[in-house]
Amino acid sequence: QVQLVESGGGLVQAGGSLRLSCAASGRTFSSYTVAWFRQAPGKEREFVAAITWSGSNTYYADSVKGRFTISSDNSKNTVYLQMSSLKPEDTAVYYCAGRYGTSFAASGRQYAHWGQGTQVTVSS
Repeated sequence: QVQLVESGGGLVQAGGSLRLSCAASGRTFSSYTVAWFRQAPGKEREFVAAITWSGSNTYYADSVKGRFTISSDNSKNTVYLQMSSLKPEDTAVYYCAGRYGTSFAASGRQYAHWGQGTQVTVSS
């Protein structure tokens, strides 16, 4: 069973940057995808970005494209989400999730492994 743990959340001013980390432990494969989701109070969970474990394929929601960068470091079993030009609308609990397979999936229901979440708050 794969275990995912997020870290790096916090309070940042609008326009600032923050890097989130998702550390994975357990059994992972090259045909594995890690994604970031976020959920704001009163809102449904939404897809943010995804990356194949090999790092060869990345996907972004339109709302974060050009501002967020997802990357992986297999030697550290870690996936990162570098967030720049942050907006108050980015405020949410951010979760990392994993699934076997490399096809694109934007629905949380397609992911079997989830972290506990880390709070990101962007002040105006």
